[in-house]
This record gives sequence, C-alpha cells and structure tokens, in this order.
Amino acid sequence: MKTIVFFNNKGGVGKTSLVYHLAWMYSDLGIPVVAADLDPQANLTAMFLSEERLEELWPDGDHPHTILGAVSPILDGVGDIAQPHVEAIGDSLGLFGGKLGLVCGDLGLARFEARLSAAWPGCVDRDKAAFGTTSAFYRVLLSAAKQRGAECVLIDVGPNLGAINRAAIIAAHYVVVPIAADLYSIQGLKNLGPTLRDWRREWRDRLDRKPPALKLDLPPGEMQPAGYVILQHAVRLDRPVKAYERWVSRIPEVYHSDVLKKPAKADLRPEDDPACLASLKHYRSLMPLAQDALKPMFHLKSADGALGAHLAAVQQCYRDFETLARKIAAVCGLQGLGPQPA
Repeated sequence: MKTIVFFNNKGGVGKTSLVYHLAWMYSDLGIPVVAADLDPQANLTAMFLSEERLEELWPDGDHPHTILGAVSPILDGVGDIAQPHVEAIGDSLGLFGGKLGLVCGDLGLARFEARLSAAWPGCVDRDKAAFGTTSAFYRVLLSAAKQRGAECVLIDVGPNLGAINRAAIIAAHYVVVPIAADLYSIQGLKNLGPTLRDWRREWRDRLDRKPPALKLDLPPGEMQPAGYVILQHAVRLDRPVKAYERWVSRIPEVYHSDVLKKPAKADLRPEDDPACLASLKHYRSLMPLAQDALKPMFHLKSADGALGAHLAAVQQCYRDFETLARKIAAVCGLQGLGPQPA
C-alpha cells in the first residue's frame, strides 16, 4: 500500500480538487483507493458528500465517523486510535465496485494540533505515548486501507507547515506538489523543500530513539518527491499571458533546486521536465456543474447540464486525468493498471 500526499505551502492552487478527481480516476481504472481528508477545513469531504450526509457526520457532540473520531481517544487521553470509519463512495449506486472510500474530514481536527506539537519533542525523549500520538494518522490510514483492500491512500492536507501537516506528511511515501504559475506558489515551493528535508531528518532521528518494547506501526518518513502538477487557471485581465509564462518558466528551476536539491538544466521548460507530472487546464464551467452533481468533471452527462462543447471538454478532462493518474502510478509504484488506450 502506498500513501501519497498532495501538498503545497500555498493555498488556493486546486489541491483538493486534484485529490478528488484522482481518487475517482483510480477507482475508474480498477485501483482500490482511499481518499483521506486530513485538512481541518474538510473541503475534500464536502466535495464527496451531500449536505445531508455532512450533517449526519458532524452532529452536536461526538463525531465517531470522521478522522476526529478516530484520534479522539488519544486527544481525550483515554486510549489509542479507534477503528476508523471509511465512507463508501458510489456503493449505494452500485458504481465502481466499491473501490473508492473516504476517511472523512472534520473541522474539529484542529483541536489535535496542540497534542501533536507536544508529542514531537516527546519522541526525542523516547516517550511511548508521544510515538503513539505522532503515528496516529499513519496507523489510521493503514487501518482504513486494510478495510477497503486499498492499494493507495491519497492524502489531502491544508496549506501550512503546522503539526497536523507534519504528522500527515511523515505518513506519506510520496509527495506530489500542486502548483499555480504565480509568485506565491513559487515562494511556497521554496518553503516546501527545506521543510520536507527537515521533517524527514527529524523523524528518522526519532525512529532511532524508538523504545525497543514499543509495538506500533510507525511511519517510515519517506516523503519522496514524486513531482509537480501545474494547475492552470483562467487568464485574468490583470495577469496577461507574458506574466503567466514568466512564472511557469521558473517552476522547474525552483522545484529542482529547492525540493530535489539538485541543479536543473538551463532553460528547462515544464513540458521537458521529467518532474512535471502534468499541466492541467482550467475547465471553467465544468467544475460548477460537477459540484452540483456531486461527481467528478469527467463523469458529467447531458442530464447534468454538460451539453454541446461541454461534452467534448468532459472527454478531454477524462483523458487528462487518466494520463496523470497513470504517470503518478508509475512514479509511486502502484500496480494493477493495464496499458493506456491509444
């Protein structure tokens, strides 16, 4: 089982939408997958589920069917992680053979931040409880994947460098970086590389201090950069094409130097960069239709309002995400995909 986190220090680049569509695509391609919403804003969960279901998941009182419910025994100091609930996506409609599950997010997960912050130095002191807290997300994801027979877990996190993200990202085998062509994304990329290296080094130091008697599955802390995805947005009047091209041209250099810690070839363009997994277009009016229909853009039908030129865009969207899903699978060692249709 592979865990893949999608992370950029800059928000608003389309990260959650990317995770959502890739989870659906892997399900379409026959790969059992779990999408895990570890962002306290819980936007990924809201994309998958109706408001009626969200009300059921987030009642007054306890939330046993969310990620918060899974870590609540640790948060409340009464035990270890609880068995996570994995929401079956598409099963009620008889779709996709039950290959897509969701670990539901929760706005209350923000309460876990302080406990995770305190546990990080506690691991240095070989404190067993600190290791249990720091590894909680990883062990929840292992359990969720086992429940669904999932080959991969796609992890959505918030755009920050806090303790929740640190615990989520050390649980990942691979890191995919969604990025937009603007100054803020470039700066986020510059923060991301050194932070990943610091977290990897610090966690491995803690693993060396693990008490011999500790019988827990601990994250390996691999966090290997798998590449970046450029998410294009509609051109605004205040950002002409020249400005867009300027920032696009800088992405390979910054990714190689700050994330991979390697020099990039001079004048390397994203389309020639092996680290560039895809450059996804802005699908404009498809996304609102998809949100209303509670389905990915590439599943839209005429009954959903995808008429005329929209249908051609839906087909192109499917091809784009299938190509990206297969490329990520190749980089991250996912098995079970047949050859891509010509």
